[in-house]
Amino acid sequence: MEQEEFIQIAGTSIYMTEGRATAQELSEKAGIPAEIIIEKFGLYEKRIAGRDEHVSDLAVKAARPLLEQEQVDPLEIDVLIYFGSPHKDYLVWSCATKIQHELGLKNAYAFELMNISAGFPMALKVAKDMLRSDAHIRKILLVGGCKESTLIDYENQRSRFMFNFGDGGAAALITRSNGLGNSTPRNRLLDYAFITNGAFHDFVKVPAGGTVQPASIESVTQSRHAIDVSNPEQMKAGLDPITLKNFVHVAQEAMERSGKAFNERTWLLPLHTKRSLFHQLLASLGLKEEQAVYLDHFGHMSALDPLFGFHLLKEQGNLEPGDTILFLSAGTGYSWVAMVMEWVGE
Repeated sequence: MEQEEFIQIAGTSIYMTEGRATAQELSEKAGIPAEIIIEKFGLYEKRIAGRDEHVSDLAVKAARPLLEQEQVDPLEIDVLIYFGSPHKDYLVWSCATKIQHELGLKNAYAFELMNISAGFPMALKVAKDMLRSDAHIRKILLVGGCKESTLIDYENQRSRFMFNFGDGGAAALITRSNGLGNSTPRNRLLDYAFITNGAFHDFVKVPAGGTVQPASIESVTQSRHAIDVSNPEQMKAGLDPITLKNFVHVAQEAMERSGKAFNERTWLLPLHTKRSLFHQLLASLGLKEEQAVYLDHFGHMSALDPLFGFHLLKEQGNLEPGDTILFLSAGTGYSWVAMVMEWVGE
């Protein structure tokens, strides 16, 4: 009997920057007590990229070891998809092509998929659908970088919920179950769920540098090239009643579509949020804290968080065949997205 072919994450790799900012250092910058940074922001420390490390560099540094680890010839990669932070080396510029060039993926075409911090689960769906629909595609490399620590103005209390922005790189190789010459998949990607509420489109942004407010001397001196929240009170009033509900909805819908139920062998890989929301998510889904990866030593790295958490989870060695893994994220704008995987083993 012929074995059903699945789409899998064949391998992952991350890049952890050497630079760090501790809770005490963040406290001194933001004027917020260190214990609040730890207990409420959920940060003991976060990673900070070097001055000469840019988003494309972080992505390349994450992806190169993955190709070596899986013994994949760069010429075998058919597609490269950049899913990371939209805050990149330059404005109006695709870093996907630079990453493709730096990695020597001469036979691949490259493009970017951007949905702010909700990018990784959606990139998984896009890669899965591409492999399902196009027999010419065999291997897809997902890459992401984040240097959003440079977007923060610590004196702007309107944006304080984003003081957890950190830096890093992450990569994943997506193939069919026999894509590495092995008929048994390491895991299989299942189904997803997605919600977007565009009523929140105007709250969170970098005000200057686009067509609405072109760069000027005034925009620089007024720190309008850092991330800002136009009306924190109004955004909080609108988001607070629906954020947890939407997270739970996409999580439950993705699990139901995948034929899975929450139990003691379910793993949650969320984006990094404030600690109270993380605990609310666990309680709402019936999970324990040890069933999740919380990035309180790394920070929030835009769309990279769930992939970063997955790589760390694999390194812990606690995964067993049949385990369910839930990638869960959200992005300002505002979107909530979930993707489910079943672990088979390596």
